[in-house]
Amino acid sequence: MGSGVALFTLSLLLVTHHAHSAIGVNWGTMSFHKLKPSTVVDLLKANKITKVKLFDSNPDALRALMGTGIQVMISIPNELLSTFSSDLFVQQNLSRFMGKGGADIRYVAVGNEPFLTSYGGAYQNYVFPAMVNLQQSLVKANLASYVKLVVPCNADAYESNVPSQGTFRPELTQIMTQLVSFLSSIGSPFVVNIYPFLSLYQNSDFPQDFAFFEGSSHPVLDGPNVYYNAFDGNFDTLVSALAKIGYGQMPIVIGEIGWPTDGAVGANLTAARVFNQGLINHLLSNKGTPLRPGSPPEDVYLFGLLDEGAKSTLPGNFERHWGIFSFDGQAKYRLNLGLGNRGLKNAENVQYLPSRWCVAHPAKDMTLVTDHLRLACSQADCTTLNDGGSCSQLGEKDNISYAFNSYYQLQMQNEKSCDFDGLGMVTFLDPSVGECRFLVGVTDKSSSAELMARWGIYHICIGLVVWALTRCYIL
Repeated sequence: MGSGVALFTLSLLLVTHHAHSAIGVNWGTMSFHKLKPSTVVDLLKANKITKVKLFDSNPDALRALMGTGIQVMISIPNELLSTFSSDLFVQQNLSRFMGKGGADIRYVAVGNEPFLTSYGGAYQNYVFPAMVNLQQSLVKANLASYVKLVVPCNADAYESNVPSQGTFRPELTQIMTQLVSFLSSIGSPFVVNIYPFLSLYQNSDFPQDFAFFEGSSHPVLDGPNVYYNAFDGNFDTLVSALAKIGYGQMPIVIGEIGWPTDGAVGANLTAARVFNQGLINHLLSNKGTPLRPGSPPEDVYLFGLLDEGAKSTLPGNFERHWGIFSFDGQAKYRLNLGLGNRGLKNAENVQYLPSRWCVAHPAKDMTLVTDHLRLACSQADCTTLNDGGSCSQLGEKDNISYAFNSYYQLQMQNEKSCDFDGLGMVTFLDPSVGECRFLVGVTDKSSSAELMARWGIYHICIGLVVWALTRCYIL
């Protein structure tokens, strides 16, 4: 998505009649409520996920993955491409975690969408030198035959009105030719991120049904080929661009693709399920695309595994809602990944904070609440309250309660964080309304911390009882 955040990518092995194709899921870690790495790894194993990609080289994640047999892709964030030491990187992030019983690291991603148009070329000149240095370091460490380098690119790296005329952007032609030649020489695939949702979101004239896999009343005609979905058209545009620089048979991996469930019109549970299931079924059919019939991408990584409430909303509020699981590892919708399970398995043994919420005090005047709302939503995630969000239809007081609670959970239910100059109060009754879920945070604290939390609950309960008796107000 063009961000330098820590992201994981998971991959599920899908067996077809002709080839092994893998469905992947990006696991992002930009969350206010992070699950333990061990909990996430258990989630991967429960769903038979066999590959994971980390957009940095988080040591806690790598330790949790050791001995699991899950294949790993680690990455170097864009902002480090110009400064990192390749020898030191290999030593600290590969060699020390690999070996018998270690992490099965297969790929290193050199940046993430470093040629994105919005970056204005800021990272463009650092990618190739970084790759050359890394390859030399892998050779010295005797890892070059096992660990491969890749560069995840955004689909804006190429352009065309029809797939057969696809070319790389003029300013990228030289560096792409150099890059692809190098990737080919070391046996690495071309990795690209494709987002039909963004095409629909950014263009009001984009045919909605063309974004999905159910067939379209607005197909794209390209000579003898007909395209009924945006994915195939985008993929073949890249195939054409690669062919024009002499690498028409280059293996292609889809690094990111998915559909958000909230934060924008068209971002909802139904659309996400239909898109992702349609994509999986399309891949399982082994149909391929018009320019690569019978040859689907080697791997396709769904974006993403978990919602990330701390991501930047600059592209849109939907950025925090791409997960097929909510932040706490609970499946949002039914999805058959083609692995024998008819649906997703939820994370187990998640350590939640106590079941309590912060809401707007029902007996208080909210006239002066504006500054408190601004504070709460500047730090916590309130994106579901905006137009198109699952909580956008709440009444005024429920809106306030949602913002208060988001901040309260972010502050790990600190008692003072629900004060808001007396406008907030703690409740033990779940204030969720319909599809609008008022979250309870998660924690990775020890059992002693849990005892302290329970002791805090006891005091809150006593306080509520006294308050109710003295004020004669029924909660």
